[in-house]
Amino acid sequence: MRQEPVIAISNLNHYYGRGALRRQILFDINLEIYPGEIVIMTGPSGSGKTTLLSLIGGLRSVQEGSLKFLGVELSGASQSKLVQIRRSIGYIFQAHNLLGFLTARQNVQMAVELNDHVSPEEAIAQARTMLTAVGLENRIDYYPDNMSGGQKQRIAIARALVNNPPLVLADEPTAALDKQSGRDVVEIMQRLAKEQGTSILLVTHDNRILDIADRIVEMEDGILARDSQSAVISYEGGAWSEKP
Repeated sequence: MRQEPVIAISNLNHYYGRGALRRQILFDINLEIYPGEIVIMTGPSGSGKTTLLSLIGGLRSVQEGSLKFLGVELSGASQSKLVQIRRSIGYIFQAHNLLGFLTARQNVQMAVELNDHVSPEEAIAQARTMLTAVGLENRIDYYPDNMSGGQKQRIAIARALVNNPPLVLADEPTAALDKQSGRDVVEIMQRLAKEQGTSILLVTHDNRILDIADRIVEMEDGILARDSQSAVISYEGGAWSEKP
């Protein structure tokens, strides 16, 4: 029997502005993401990818349609409920958003300390373990300014995954990295997701990393234009094509 989805979206619409300036951004989105699944979302700028990601992450309120996270309906949810949802999701962004006055360990430890039931000693231990898992065992006490872009993004990955969340949302996590560093960080995400059973929804324009996906979904003009198994889809020369 197939597991229940981590994310279940049906007939989702979203608008910006009011009155005469009201403009529809998302049109009748239907999407399910299952435990341990890596889904890559592509599409041109302005197609609605980041808006959809922010709705899934509880960063915006659902206006029309249904969006469920672990069976909990986000449509009509209170702000306190959305805050609770956000604490159950890991976030990775193009800008790693690290605090420069904290070490790598302290940046990751902060995420653990959001859980009131974890002691400071356990928070330190979990942060060290996760930084080791992303290959930074020799940089645990370094400050971000003394680390490369790829190393900073590894800290961001460790911070997102340290609490073993059911879902990680990643928005252009390789955009500021060179080819090898970008490859390294997505392979780390892929490995840890499979080990932890974490679902990942990753928004990217980086065609070099599409092969890590279990599924690729394409947004176009606010519509979910395509949802395909990556095993039968290739993306070359700016266009999708079926593999034989």
